[in-house]
Amino acid sequence: MKKFAFIAAPLFVLAYGILRFLDGLDGERGPGFAWTAGHLAFLAALALFVPIFLELRRMAGKGALATTGVVLGFVGVTAVAIQFVIDIVVGFISADHAAMGEHFDRIQSIPGIEIAIYTGLPFLFYLAQVSLIVQLAAQRKVRAWTPVLVVLDFALPTIERDFIPLGAICLLISFYPLARQAGRRSAHALAA
Repeated sequence: MKKFAFIAAPLFVLAYGILRFLDGLDGERGPGFAWTAGHLAFLAALALFVPIFLELRRMAGKGALATTGVVLGFVGVTAVAIQFVIDIVVGFISADHAAMGEHFDRIQSIPGIEIAIYTGLPFLFYLAQVSLIVQLAAQRKVRAWTPVLVVLDFALPTIERDFIPLGAICLLISFYPLARQAGRRSAHALAA
């Protein structure tokens, strides 16, 4: 499962990025099939980050710093998941893009929602990834370039959201060696 998660999560993020791009070809994003399918793909990626974070913690030695990274990661995953569920629900209840904007305005005007669901806590998802990968790089369990690719995964979309697929490819490249390590560990566990 862990080997699968390291490969599938970036592929689901890639699917989200492609569907998001296709959804915007008419000048608007959502509501509709591409909006919903893309968000469901990202939710699948988020679910796979639960075993990914746990495996990264194990690889990093299960210390306090790694455990803190996982806890922050789980908080971030939860916040981003709530954001994406809200997006899906808004897409379902909205007749068009303008109606979606009205619903989002009402939701985001609730005190604390902006920081909890949209700007603050979701950042912990990315911070946890970098923290855990940097720990592995410091321990020489991953190559020195791996943290750079993980940072590019979330930095590129902050420059331009249409770069999400490119960021997902960076994440896939950085996670591939981790998938191989997790696969070898699973094979050794089965042989024992």
